[in-house]
Amino acid sequence: MKNIGIIGAGWIAQKMAITVQGLTDTACNYAIASRNLEKAREFAKAWGFKKAYGSYEELLKDPDVDLVYIATPHSEHYKHMKLCLDYKKPVLCEKAFTFNTAQAKEILDRAEKENILVTEAIWTRYMPSRNIINSVIESGKIGKITGLHASLHYNNHDKERMFKPELAGGALLDLGVYTLNFALMHFGTDIERIESNCKITDTNVDAFESITIYYNDGRVAFLDSGMFGRSDRQGILYGETGYAIIQNINNPSCIEIYSHEDKLLEKIEFPKQITGYEYQVIESLKALENNKIECDSMPHKETIRVMQIMDDLRVKWGLPLEI
Repeated sequence: MKNIGIIGAGWIAQKMAITVQGLTDTACNYAIASRNLEKAREFAKAWGFKKAYGSYEELLKDPDVDLVYIATPHSEHYKHMKLCLDYKKPVLCEKAFTFNTAQAKEILDRAEKENILVTEAIWTRYMPSRNIINSVIESGKIGKITGLHASLHYNNHDKERMFKPELAGGALLDLGVYTLNFALMHFGTDIERIESNCKITDTNVDAFESITIYYNDGRVAFLDSGMFGRSDRQGILYGETGYAIIQNINNPSCIEIYSHEDKLLEKIEFPKQITGYEYQVIESLKALENNKIECDSMPHKETIRVMQIMDDLRVKWGLPLEI
C-alpha cells in the first residue's frame, strides 16, 4: 500500500482523491497540501486523508509520502516539480506538463540524473481504450485508414484562469493537448508537417484552434479545440470501407464501427472505471516498484514531443512562451 500526497486542493485534486479511495489494495489518501491550512484540513476530512499541510514544503518533508500528485494550475507545474525534486519525491504531474519545452527538458533531465520518477498525468495515454482503439485500426475492419478527426471544446468562459496568460491560460494547453495526444497515440509520430489556425482573445490567449497534421505515409489528422462552447468530443477514424467513432476523446467510453453505408457493425464498450485516473496512478506505482523513472504509457520523450509541438504552434500564433 503506497501513500499518495496531493499538492493543490481544487476539483482535480478531488477527482484524484476519489480515485485513490477506490484503489483499496494499492494506494491510500495520505496527505493533502494547500497554501491555506484550513482548506487542507477541510479537504482531508472530506476525502479521508491522514495528514493536512498548510504548505507544499511540509508535505514534501513527510518521509511517508510515496508519490506526489501535482494538481495546481499549469503555470505552477514547473515550480512545484522542482520543489518535489528538491525533496527527492516521485511525481505524477497534471497536464499540461509545463508551460514550455525548456521547462519540461530541465525537469526531466534532472529527474533522469537523480533517478527520480517523474511522469505526466495525461490520463488518456494510460487508459485501456488506447490499445483497444489501436487494435481496431490494425484489424482492417474499416479498411485502410486514411484520416482521423478529433474535437474537444468546452464552455470555459467562466473560468478566470483560462483567460490569463500568467496562469498559462488558453485552449491549447488545457484542451488541445488531448487532441494532439489522440493523434500521436493512434497515428504515430512520423510527421511531415503541421498547419494551424487560431483565434486569440483580447487577453492574448488562444480561444479556438484548428490543427492539421500531415503524415509521411499520406494520412492526415484534423484536430480542433476551443473554450467557448461544447463540442461532441468525438474522435473519428476514416477508412476506405467504413469509419469508426470514439465517444469522448477526453475519456473514451466506447468505439462504434460503421460500414461505408452507415450501418453499425460493432460497438465496443470500454472497461468501467473508478474515475479514469486510476490507470496513471497504478502505472506510476508499478514504475516505482520497478525502480523506473518514467512510465511506458507516457515516456519522457513523448512529453517533450507534445510540448515542442505546442511551443511551435504558439510561436506561429504570436503567443508568448514565457510567463
